[in-house]
Amino acid sequence: MSHAPSLQSLVDEVIVRMPAFSHAVAHKIQDDLKSDPLLHSLQYAWAVSKGRFPTDFQAAIQPLLEAARHGEDPLQRRGSPLGLQSLSLVDEKQALQDVSIAHVVSAVEEQSRPELHQLVNFFAALRGIARPMKQDNPLRPAVFANAVVTAIQNLQLDGEGCYAMTKVATPHVVAALGEIYQTLCEQMRSAQLAPLVEGYGIGSTRDVEARLRQAAVPGATPTLDTLARRVDAINSRPQTLRQPGHDSTSQALGPNTLLRGGGDLLSRLYDQILADPKLLPPVKALMSRLQVAVARLSRTDPSLLRRQDHPVWSLLNRVAGHGAGFKRADDERLRQFLDVMNGIVQQLVEAPLLTGLQFQQALGVVDQHIREQASRHGERSASALAALERESQRTAWLELLQSQLKEQLSDTALSPTLRKFLLKPWVEVIVQNMVLYGREAPQAEASIELVDELLDSLQQRQSEAARAQLRTRLPALIQRVESGMELIAFPADKRQVVLQDLMTQHGRVLSGLPPHHHPAPSDRAAAARRDLSPEELLQQLLNERESQMPSRWAHDQVNRGELPTVPVGLYSEAGSPDARIALQAWMGNLQVGNWYHMFVQSQWITAQVAWISESRQFFLFVGQDADERHSLTRGAIEQLLANGLITALEEDTLVQRAVSSLMQDLDDAP
Repeated sequence: MSHAPSLQSLVDEVIVRMPAFSHAVAHKIQDDLKSDPLLHSLQYAWAVSKGRFPTDFQAAIQPLLEAARHGEDPLQRRGSPLGLQSLSLVDEKQALQDVSIAHVVSAVEEQSRPELHQLVNFFAALRGIARPMKQDNPLRPAVFANAVVTAIQNLQLDGEGCYAMTKVATPHVVAALGEIYQTLCEQMRSAQLAPLVEGYGIGSTRDVEARLRQAAVPGATPTLDTLARRVDAINSRPQTLRQPGHDSTSQALGPNTLLRGGGDLLSRLYDQILADPKLLPPVKALMSRLQVAVARLSRTDPSLLRRQDHPVWSLLNRVAGHGAGFKRADDERLRQFLDVMNGIVQQLVEAPLLTGLQFQQALGVVDQHIREQASRHGERSASALAALERESQRTAWLELLQSQLKEQLSDTALSPTLRKFLLKPWVEVIVQNMVLYGREAPQAEASIELVDELLDSLQQRQSEAARAQLRTRLPALIQRVESGMELIAFPADKRQVVLQDLMTQHGRVLSGLPPHHHPAPSDRAAAARRDLSPEELLQQLLNERESQMPSRWAHDQVNRGELPTVPVGLYSEAGSPDARIALQAWMGNLQVGNWYHMFVQSQWITAQVAWISESRQFFLFVGQDADERHSLTRGAIEQLLANGLITALEEDTLVQRAVSSLMQDLDDAP
């Protein structure tokens, strides 16, 4: 080539190839659907909309590639003010879309790993990035996977159908995209950029990471107790070394005897901890200061080097796990956390006598700070998400309150107009207050209490004093009724009918008369029975008995799809009781303050739980960028978990990595 490739030239090359790419994938999908009887359920949707796939794909990929051409991240999410109307909620459907995208991405990365490595290095070098990452490649597989899944979603399939169609398309996307990546890499090699694209960014940090990955012992994960026993066995083994100038041999120190004694083991273990590449520099400095207190405790607490659940290691794991959630050492949230930790470390270092209890108490302080800090940063979004959760319960609350109020009014004499108003519009007023302010908010409680106050105002007053007291209360009571009507935008004509009915009845009560007598439903039924013959009365009683609610629920076919359920996702649908138990346990450990690595909205992110709803059906995560918010339903998280797309950062703990690495050292020693 006469000119070296650039970001724009490579993206232009891809743009030119997209029409052929989309038509080739479409033809391959059609061939697979025709030849495989197991895919019959997808054939109709494809036959109806197959002509749209290339067009929809190109419409989805074009803006992404244009963004890439201008040096932007095609999948970069833009922040926006979060309110009830603008809050983006990842539900089960969105999570299944992410699962589909992840399926495509994983397959492409497996097939084109060398080419992707070269592309990442090339684009990182263009931008002067020292440590290349996948997102530095604007032509990464997730960009194309996103467009493919978007086009498939337009085929009028449900979530499972889209996922199934994505799996049909994946091998053809892999093949077509693989050819494109090979072409781009050939262009770079032709421009003699091989050293740049093959070795850029490879340094000591990556060597350490690779070493740590290889440190895991096959089979059971080594524990601290296993390591200590191994060291004891090595130290008790006689070793000989010929001394200079002597013909005889004697017991001497070999390379492993550096581990002789608890203090030596602790020192080596702590060296591994401080060498962990996942520790940001300020966190590593904090750990180094804490080593003084840990070393002091080891002299009086022999369980320190035997118990991996010792408070010391729990504290180190928690600090490291929380610190790993931040990508910048100057993050304000990390700085605040380190300020708290520095105070704790100072207290431990200066303590005249150290015990494990002090470290346990320090862990409690750290946990409390992490939870409070996460809650503060998620507060502005949590209120909107809480309202969103309450909105989802509107129908259930309406049905429940109508049932309760109907029972309350069953023996109360009311006009038809007022009874109808209380059972429907006013129930909507109560529920609207619950949605806006909370189920037990003062506004909701006040709208519930108004029903009792209104019923009391319609009771006959015998004394002038009682009527005078009522007269002073009525203006405020009616004003509250009107405010409730305004809250739900109750139509003006219907509003006037209700208010006129109330004014008429209150006028009679204030005159010392009873309100118009409107028999309660039970009174009307009793009156009707008096008009029946004994035989007719008996038959009616028998019919009423057969129609009682318990009998209905016992004999009717209930549509259980309409009953309130907890979404359970793919993990439990496998039908395994053990899998369901494991799922429930994992979800139970999901707590405010914990950090997670997950695949959301087409890319991997690291985010911290900032809020959990009372029902544990809604979760708010705050990303490494404090303005980045992700709200997920429980079902969405379960979908991600079922497909290996979410993991807790602390599942791979600092101490466990150090133990595994040190065990590998012992295995490699002569």
